[in-house]
Amino acid sequence: MGLVDVFFGTLEVTLPVFVMVFIGLGLKRAGWIDQPFINTASLLVFKGTMPMLIFLSIIKADLDATLNPLLLGFFALATLGNFLFSWGWAILRVPHADRGVYVQGAFRGNCGIVGLALAAGMYGDYGLSAGGLLLGVVILTYNAFSVIALAAYQPHQRTNWRSIASHIAHNPLILAVVVAVPVAALELRLPGWLMTSGEYFASLTLPLALICIGATLSLGSIRASGRLATGASLMKMITIPILATSAAWLVGFQGRELGVLFLFFASPTAAAAFVMAKAMGGNAVLTANIIALTTLMASVTITLGVFGLRLAGLI
Repeated sequence: MGLVDVFFGTLEVTLPVFVMVFIGLGLKRAGWIDQPFINTASLLVFKGTMPMLIFLSIIKADLDATLNPLLLGFFALATLGNFLFSWGWAILRVPHADRGVYVQGAFRGNCGIVGLALAAGMYGDYGLSAGGLLLGVVILTYNAFSVIALAAYQPHQRTNWRSIASHIAHNPLILAVVVAVPVAALELRLPGWLMTSGEYFASLTLPLALICIGATLSLGSIRASGRLATGASLMKMITIPILATSAAWLVGFQGRELGVLFLFFASPTAAAAFVMAKAMGGNAVLTANIIALTTLMASVTITLGVFGLRLAGLI
């Protein structure tokens, strides 16, 4: 396959995802959708359609091929490494009050929407099922590490660990994984009409979620991004994906496993980072700027990353 063919093959994977994001931005600016719609649609995705998508992708998958404890363990360790690397850098370069927000923005990716959409686009059912299993690790590690970073630099805010643990345990995405794995392992078969209805419902997930991401983008925030937001965004979109994906390759991951790991590592900063920063008294404006800037950068950095890995024959 020639260089041009590889490049255009890469665009066929990444462009549909980011086109939907920019459609969301256009719809919001045109006034066709508003904030109440975004709030309702985001809640529907989080509590309904995405758990259904994850559940169906796992029960239809071959767990012998997708349930890889080494992959899950490596992702958890790599996330810890990304977190500690970001924190070490923040200690050296970031003002004390903004370190927690900087660390969260630099390591916490939007794997549940952007990463999963890209994995599905590149690897189909395998990408959905492997990505769904990885989301269990994502939710646990990202929430725990974000709270630690934010609490460390917000001494006047009380951290309710019991409440945080409860929210994680009751997270609809984790519950979907917990229910789906035994159903898949026991090879239980659901009625055809129920599977079809579930697939109709689940098919709303990715387009609706990507439109909501685009609709929440603020071009003003991107223009106002200062040195800290730019630094955190460059770390999230360039430094961490290169380091983490290189580590994955060195320990032996390749092909579609390496591809899924890269897409998760390279995802832009999660919108949930804004909610957590605001709730814990962090710099919400800085967080919003990082989210907006990384989302805009993702269309370029992820495309170039996938292109480079394909060109090298690694994925």
